[in-house]
Amino acid sequence: MLKGGYEIEDFKNIIGGSFLHRANQAGIKHIVTDSRKFEFREGSVFFALSGSRRDGHSYLQEMHGKGVRIFVVSSELGIPVLKNSTIITVQNSVMALQQFAAHHRSLFHIPVVGITGSNGKTIVKEWIYQLLYTDFHVIRSPKSYNSQIGVPLSVLLMDESHDLAVFEAGISRKGEMRKLEKIIKPTIGIFTNIGPAHQENFESLNEKIDEKLQLFMDCKTLIYCRDQENIHERIQSQLSKHTLLTWSKNHEANLKIISTKVTGKKTRITGQFEGKERVIEIPFNSPTSVENSCHLWLLLLHLDMSDEIIASHFTTLTPVAMRLEQLDGINGCVLINDVYNSDINTLTIALDYLKYLSKNKKYTAIVSDILQSGEEEENLYRRVAELLKSRGITRFIGIGKQLKSHAHLFSDLKATFYESTGAFLQNANKRDFAKENILLKGSRAFKFERIADFLQEKSHETVLEIDLTKMVENLNYIRTRLQSDTKIMAMVKAFAYGAGSYDVAQILEYNRVDYLAVAYADEGISLREDGITLPIMVLNPELSSYDAMIRYHLEPQLFSFRTLEYFTEALQTSTEARRYPIHIKINTGMNRLGFDFADLPKLAERILEIDVLEVKSVFSHLAGSDDQKFEAFTQQQIADFTKAADFLSDKLPNPFMRHILNSSGILRYPEAQMDMVRLGLALYGITTSLDFQGKLKPVSTLRTVISQIREIEPGEGVGYTPKMPVSEKTKIAVIPVGYADGLPRLLGNGGGNVLISNTAVPFIGNICMDMSMVNVTGIDCEEGDEVEVFGEHLDIYEMADHLQTIPYEVLTNISQRVKRVFIQD
Repeated sequence: MLKGGYEIEDFKNIIGGSFLHRANQAGIKHIVTDSRKFEFREGSVFFALSGSRRDGHSYLQEMHGKGVRIFVVSSELGIPVLKNSTIITVQNSVMALQQFAAHHRSLFHIPVVGITGSNGKTIVKEWIYQLLYTDFHVIRSPKSYNSQIGVPLSVLLMDESHDLAVFEAGISRKGEMRKLEKIIKPTIGIFTNIGPAHQENFESLNEKIDEKLQLFMDCKTLIYCRDQENIHERIQSQLSKHTLLTWSKNHEANLKIISTKVTGKKTRITGQFEGKERVIEIPFNSPTSVENSCHLWLLLLHLDMSDEIIASHFTTLTPVAMRLEQLDGINGCVLINDVYNSDINTLTIALDYLKYLSKNKKYTAIVSDILQSGEEEENLYRRVAELLKSRGITRFIGIGKQLKSHAHLFSDLKATFYESTGAFLQNANKRDFAKENILLKGSRAFKFERIADFLQEKSHETVLEIDLTKMVENLNYIRTRLQSDTKIMAMVKAFAYGAGSYDVAQILEYNRVDYLAVAYADEGISLREDGITLPIMVLNPELSSYDAMIRYHLEPQLFSFRTLEYFTEALQTSTEARRYPIHIKINTGMNRLGFDFADLPKLAERILEIDVLEVKSVFSHLAGSDDQKFEAFTQQQIADFTKAADFLSDKLPNPFMRHILNSSGILRYPEAQMDMVRLGLALYGITTSLDFQGKLKPVSTLRTVISQIREIEPGEGVGYTPKMPVSEKTKIAVIPVGYADGLPRLLGNGGGNVLISNTAVPFIGNICMDMSMVNVTGIDCEEGDEVEVFGEHLDIYEMADHLQTIPYEVLTNISQRVKRVFIQD
């Protein structure tokens, strides 16, 4: 945003709006689109954006209560009374936001790099920043802000101090990229690659390439890999008049790659540009890193940087931490780990994430100096202090000489300062951190991973990584298959299928599911104590837990007259004044829990006699919705349930919700959505339906590392009671994961694989309690290298097949001693 902001009259004209009501606000300084992340700042304008399931107009009153006094709406109907507010009406609030961003972009005449492609956009963008931040004052998209809303929010961050901008653009269907092109208006383009992502919305790969090329229609220079034939052919047919800069291993190109030589973790790349042989070395050894680096090498050559400076910059590249990590900290703390870069924009995002955590009411930020910002230090750290104050940070710990020298700017906060990470660790005491949400936000040079090790509860090298971004994508995919008024009950039982109940419940509450469900009362009580406020249904309430359930406002499933009478008695002896919500389970053929149809007349009569109960929902459970051969049985279950629910609806005075579909049912029987669906394994990216395995993304990855590598001679055995000696010289890797961590012994002796150096390698010998061994003969690996047990590259279905079981069992068997790490874009 311009440092002076925008006058309201000018702002209204830019977005093509009209005043529904005009009050006396000074101007526009901050854009707000998400009511959940808002902390009041003077000059904030709330754009009420409308989506397929959520409408920002529903949150106008809430935002007014938080202090917003300027609103952009796309409907005059149903607007609540918002005192002392300016309300601007437009035809479409998303288009108004984009129009405002496009105008803002037009005020700047600096190089703007636009990046698109199927993969690598965010890494290329972040590496551009790493390579150029000492030479330019760079503004870039925060995290993965590359959507129809993320791009305008990114561009609106531009101000007078920047002399280079880098924005990424992502699309999922036709017609989207032209809108983003009008906002970004790149002068230099980078097309990373093309792949299958979002192919379902395009008739052909060429159609998708053509859509992405819309970003570069008016840019001066386009950089791409000549070896991607589909991209090259489409560019030649459409953009041949542009300045095209190509690199290639196999064809003539502006930058011809002569050789790549991998030595350990590094790659030496030799190329020829303008008749001269040139060399860079990158601290990575993967083919993807080489591809990304070649794009960037060509960009730096185009910017007329010398070979010496280019070579020096490439040696400083670091891994891109694109996601926040959420860890269990010591003494009941929650740790948000974002330790590989630090700037004012990503600090804002991290603080917003910190503030939505409900588990603790104290908020601590540990932040390093912001290096090479290009901004005058006094102004920069004044902005940091104002940001921390506006976000309600309870305690601030500043690390670095710059922050310490500007301590006077933080006088309104409870703040302490240290010149280095080492100085902090020498003085810190673990007893000083308890029941608080802690953000670690540091530039890589400060090595905040040492602070993370100090503050996290578990430091095992085996971790279960849960990708909350993928979980939200799964949730949103399911929402696209639901009618707009169908509610969602999300299952977080069994430690959220091994993922971690609170952390999953928190992201679901943030993304506004309607209900949670747990198996037992103690799971629900734990969520309540951690601050979760959503309605929670308990599926298997024990009679002894009823009093506690009432105290914590947990809603029971009642499935028999015995449970009904016991719960009624508990209610009548409690101090609960309201009619208490209950959920009635009907047995329609699964023959596990539930009232039979013959019980319903007596059930209805008894409920009418009890004046302290409110039937919130009536539901049943499908027994075979995941299997085609049970289709007739499933349809009969649905029909029987409808008949039972209709009967109760006729007898009971108040309406109730109906639900029968589980995850497989949602995907295979959309006509039976009724009032609510119960979302379980599909939320975690697991489905037995082959039709949907490509559309849902597994969220869990079990990782570990190589503890030791050894070579054994022919005739030697491995591990406890070895079944057979090896027949040749064999290299084995020992990994610190065993059956006490949930790794079944059936995987031993070649019964399963792990992934090391992008290669599936078999277990050798029996699985031990705390460790296991794998055969890495012929594999280039070393101690400390990462091992994937299951995840993105070695899917959980394969492990389940080896074990002759289902993925659900694999997930729920992962021991709670395995550290859970939650990541989010």
